[in-house]
Amino acid sequence: MFRPPCEIPAMKGLEHKSYVGLKATLYNARANPLRITEVACRVKIIDSTIISPVNAPEAHPLLAKSAAPVIDKPLQLSRRPRRNRCSPTQRAAFQETNISPVNLIYPLFIHQGEVDIPIKAMPGRYMLSKRGLVEEVARARDVGVNSIKLYPKIPDALKSPTGEEAFNDDGLVPQTVRLLKDKFPDLVIYTDVNFDEYSPSGHGGIVREDGVILNDETIYQLCKQAVCQARAGSDVVCTSEMLDGRVGAVRAALDAENFQHVSIMSYSVKYASSLYGRFRQVQLDKKTYQINPANSREALMEAREDEAEGADILMVKPALPSLDIIRLLKDQTLLPIGAVQVSGEYSMIKAAGYLSMTDEEKVMMESLICIRRAGADLIVTYFALQAAAILCGESRPFPFNN
Repeated sequence: MFRPPCEIPAMKGLEHKSYVGLKATLYNARANPLRITEVACRVKIIDSTIISPVNAPEAHPLLAKSAAPVIDKPLQLSRRPRRNRCSPTQRAAFQETNISPVNLIYPLFIHQGEVDIPIKAMPGRYMLSKRGLVEEVARARDVGVNSIKLYPKIPDALKSPTGEEAFNDDGLVPQTVRLLKDKFPDLVIYTDVNFDEYSPSGHGGIVREDGVILNDETIYQLCKQAVCQARAGSDVVCTSEMLDGRVGAVRAALDAENFQHVSIMSYSVKYASSLYGRFRQVQLDKKTYQINPANSREALMEAREDEAEGADILMVKPALPSLDIIRLLKDQTLLPIGAVQVSGEYSMIKAAGYLSMTDEEKVMMESLICIRRAGADLIVTYFALQAAAILCGESRPFPFNN
């Protein structure tokens, strides 16, 4: 069993060297002052004479002085909501939304190599070897995170247009699931039912010669993939490729093989976002089958279809740009709601923190509590270990008393 310890373990990848190269990338536009980027511009103007989120108030004497009264008689107000926010104790007592490590799912990238490989676009994230994966899972469990999601990096030699490697019982994902279940029997493992890592095109389906994603033919293969993952010991299979009818077909396939206990987390609302992984290149435009970010009714329709087909959890991706959709779904369904804080969201918070534009820890925790406030029961986030370590150290809900 896992338990939150008294001491918070060190977190691999959060050291300063993880950010090497980031500064040069963001400052690249300075080579030509006529085309300076907004990020570089903002960095340029932040100095000791300008108030920034990380400058101490005592550095500005005018702000430290108390304001003199300017009225003779207070306003006659029937209600003053500030009274309930006047002390940290009251703020904590009335906090409506809390977050715990049990709300977090830790996404982990895996590969067949023997060493952990850093992902340049995501400071602190690695393609993990089997040994590195086991160590990372153990660290997560030590701070109360007992749910993970696996993302494989499949060698090009094993990829094919019809993705047969996706349902190879001796493939990377089934082997990894068996390894983790052997070492951590109560670990909750989420696995991706998707073709994107198994196809040369990088898409979540079989691609016809004219570029069309074949819906029904792909689902036939995805059912095999889901059953393969369930057979290895996956607790939750995640239908994430936005194909019509996939949830019902996968549910039927699992039940036919006596995997009624395996849950389906459907990526019901997957917007065609620009925030998805820059470290993965895709040949075709995924916007042809993911939802237009301008549409909300279409998102609700997709979620209703997935619920009717037997989904156990409805997932929204990306999280922060979709808070309104999370709230709408929460108000319209009794199913649990999940949200994916994608790589772009993670990297932006990391970059701003590194450049001292924001307090990384506070922005990270605020982003997670906002996703929870919108209605998410589960959050897939690369911050899972870092956030849980903070929550473990606090031994209470994170206090938003700033």
